[in-house]
Amino acid sequence: MRHILITGGAGFIGSNFIIYFLKNNPKSNIINLDALTYAGSLENLKEIESHPRHIFIEGDICDRELIENLFRKYDIKDVIHLAAESHVDNSISNPDAFMQTNIMGTFNLIDVAKKYWMEAPGIYKSNYKNARFHHVSTDEVYGTLGEKGLFHENTTYAPNSPYSASKASSDFIVRSYHHTYGMNVVTTNCSNNYGPKQHDEKLIPVIIRKALAGEEIPIYGNGKNIRDWLYVLDHCKGIELAFKKGISGETYNIGGRNERTNIYIAEKICEILDNKMPSSSKKSYTEQISYVTDRAGHDYRYAIDATKIETELGWKASENFESGIELTVEWYLKKYAY
Repeated sequence: MRHILITGGAGFIGSNFIIYFLKNNPKSNIINLDALTYAGSLENLKEIESHPRHIFIEGDICDRELIENLFRKYDIKDVIHLAAESHVDNSISNPDAFMQTNIMGTFNLIDVAKKYWMEAPGIYKSNYKNARFHHVSTDEVYGTLGEKGLFHENTTYAPNSPYSASKASSDFIVRSYHHTYGMNVVTTNCSNNYGPKQHDEKLIPVIIRKALAGEEIPIYGNGKNIRDWLYVLDHCKGIELAFKKGISGETYNIGGRNERTNIYIAEKICEILDNKMPSSSKKSYTEQISYVTDRAGHDYRYAIDATKIETELGWKASENFESGIELTVEWYLKKYAY
């Protein structure tokens, strides 16, 4: 059995990934490290709480001594690093937590891995020759796009929020450990994820929750900001492919090719809810949409070119936005027990 350390495994993407990975990889044991801050919950792991190949540990990636102990105790052979502070609004009001977790936490993990796996730069210990550090990042490190163009793996970094700046820093730390020490690393940068288990503060859960509660549905600015939406299970499949087949030192962009404006997202969800759970007022949920003051430094458009992972590793998104959002709304209707 191979022991893999997965960080942030009680969060939205991490919990979906672990459940998917356990089913597909019967020869792997997962050590799941999560600090259980506001974004992580053991509820997300309920279906595997008794799984024999899943060990959950509550802890902070900034705690270096803890990381060192985990490597020794479980003889960690791989790391898939998803733990991160990730909410842009929170990074504006409280940037310190983002710098600590996303920068120092990533440094702790990769530095401990290097010392545990390697004898010297470019020389792995005999038992760890195939050990890999997979860093999961975001398209927000590239900054913003105009009406045209896509983010490519060689797009110049231009982060515009404390969150994206901290993730860009973590990407550079991982890159430096490959080029300086010869570590076997791979990085994936994804577009906006959505799907089951996403935290209630994120755009799509907010729209669903506010609509059902009969409250105003807040949309920043004029609602025309554009994101490329990626169904979370498609992202999980991309992470697994890059982890297993990606070339050391390479970066792979994972995007759904589903560019949608924020107002389209809100109106589409309201349309689905009108059909699945009509309002008692007999009015469309779209009447609850309200425009609010725009977020500071709100990037206009993100869109990823996923050609590299599609052609080199054979990845392809299974869901388009319209099919994925149906699945997502159905899950949240059950969660909110309406």
